[in-house]
Amino acid sequence: MFTGLIQALGTIGPIGSDRFIVSGTSDAMDVILQDLEPGDSVAVDGICLTVEKVLPTGFSTTASDETQGRTTLGQRLQTTSYVNLETSLRVGSKLGGHFVTGHIDGIGCLTESLQTPNSWEMCFTAPASLMDVWQHKIARYLVPKGSIAVNGVSLTIAECDPNGSWFKVAVIPHSYSYTNLSHLRTGNWVNIESDILGKYVDKLLGNRVPATEAMDEISPEFLLEHGYLTSSPG
Repeated sequence: MFTGLIQALGTIGPIGSDRFIVSGTSDAMDVILQDLEPGDSVAVDGICLTVEKVLPTGFSTTASDETQGRTTLGQRLQTTSYVNLETSLRVGSKLGGHFVTGHIDGIGCLTESLQTPNSWEMCFTAPASLMDVWQHKIARYLVPKGSIAVNGVSLTIAECDPNGSWFKVAVIPHSYSYTNLSHLRTGNWVNIESDILGKYVDKLLGNRVPATEAMDEISPEFLLEHGYLTSSPG
């Protein structure tokens, strides 16, 4: 579990078909490498990866075919040179962003980035080839003022269309400067994770009991019949 508050920028490179090395400058990686051990989880551009070996300036990890196919790991040529890094949330830590699982729902792409006096307004939609995934996995969870993770960065949706085909976020200067959002160019692909709370609500509402099968109305007679009340003597 993560918060979406990025701790450092790094780079990632393949050392085989499914193995990668994540590294960075010593200053940037200090917070990531502190107490890091094999088996720990690190969010790399929002992707939860398991540390296999700790190295002097980073760590090695393995990504399955499923992970590479669903995320930008398999599309490095259409992304930035840098990756956002965050170690897993510890019990008692501050939760400054929102609950981020590191399980990517799909890929989006940047369509516009506009600097305003106090933020950068960034708009994202689905790459044309991945529109079906976007519609099934992302669009339904886009709501104004809702939470979303873009490359692992916890953001608030400022605006979206009713069909969920795009959304806009306002990125504050700190988040923009200290994450790879500042390196994105129009057309770059990003990892998208929808709000886990929205997924649970959707699941619960989707499994609602039809009205014809709904439970009988709770009344004094119902409670009496099922033993929750006892009849008064008389």
